[in-house]
Amino acid sequence: MQSLIEIVEQGFWAIAEKAKNVSLPVLLLVVATTGLATFAFLYILLTLLAPTPRPPFPSEKNYITTTPTGSVTAAKPLPSWHDAWASHRKEATIEEGEVMMSVVIPAYNEEERLETMLEEAVEFLDQEYGRPSSTPNSPGKSNGSAKKPHSDHGIGGYEILVVNDGSSDQTVSVALEFSKKHGLHDIMRICTLTQNRGKGGAVTHGFRHVRGKYTVFADADGASRFEDLRKLVEGCREVEDVNRRGIAVGSRAHLVGSEAVVKRSAIRNALMHSFHLLLRLLTPPATSRIRDTQCGFKLFSRASLPHIIPYMHAEGWIFDVEMLMLAESAPSPSKGAQGIKVAEVQIGWKEIGGSKLNVMWDSLGMAWGLAILRASWMLGIYRRR
Repeated sequence: MQSLIEIVEQGFWAIAEKAKNVSLPVLLLVVATTGLATFAFLYILLTLLAPTPRPPFPSEKNYITTTPTGSVTAAKPLPSWHDAWASHRKEATIEEGEVMMSVVIPAYNEEERLETMLEEAVEFLDQEYGRPSSTPNSPGKSNGSAKKPHSDHGIGGYEILVVNDGSSDQTVSVALEFSKKHGLHDIMRICTLTQNRGKGGAVTHGFRHVRGKYTVFADADGASRFEDLRKLVEGCREVEDVNRRGIAVGSRAHLVGSEAVVKRSAIRNALMHSFHLLLRLLTPPATSRIRDTQCGFKLFSRASLPHIIPYMHAEGWIFDVEMLMLAESAPSPSKGAQGIKVAEVQIGWKEIGGSKLNVMWDSLGMAWGLAILRASWMLGIYRRR
């Protein structure tokens, strides 16, 4: 019985023999037609595979918080720079921030880990930025005006937006109890997504409603040392352009070879290195040079948000890479180099149990998602509009 290789080889030579009897123009036409048909098929297939985020439900544009008496408020509308921007479609237009720092925390079934993370975050935020003072009668500041902190000459204060990503546990109750205990009335806001969207979808949704001069998203597990937010702000300011656009990403690359990484399983480390290789091959130059794209601790200046958030598509684990790719390709609103610069900043980090990441399947999913994402942007299925 002939082997498969022999059959393929015989078929190839048969085709080559027939091609000798075909004129060159006809042969070129067949090749061109076949190539065009293949490209059209792949383009249509990619169009069907490329994810398209659903629009938010009306209830998802509201939030709840606690009152000084300990009760929970009725749903209130979230402010949205994104909706204002979308109504004008002006790339560089975004109103000034009302507080210094917005913290977005995507949370899916995080009742066990959220409180510990919030304890560390609020202790730092209180010391670094102070709490906003409520001034409901101030024009344009219906959600509160911030007092100036000692560490900055501009506005101060902070907000925490917990995006409950369709949790089925007591995540919301834990957040509200923490808010009540620490007096975070209208500083901590809880927004609930009706359906689970994934970490990327939750972060993107939260970013559409932030009021800060800077916005950081932080994982609910508390693995990143929160006080290193100060280092992210410093790094972001160092790379900000004349339009005040800048990004700083927390990096764990310096921990490779440390005890925290060595203790991981061999398969997890192998998949990590394979994914990093794939990133270098499939992402544009500036993004490919970032050694740790997946750390859940990234800071954005407010001016950078309109160049990134309206164009997000990825809602799973790969969303970080799309953010960085969009930053790299961002047009300059004035004369200057294209792209938003990204500072990679070393941060403290520790392994926390309870991760929802399935190492094998999610790694394969991230590789597949990266390929779809890169191809969609390269072929124009995704584009800035």
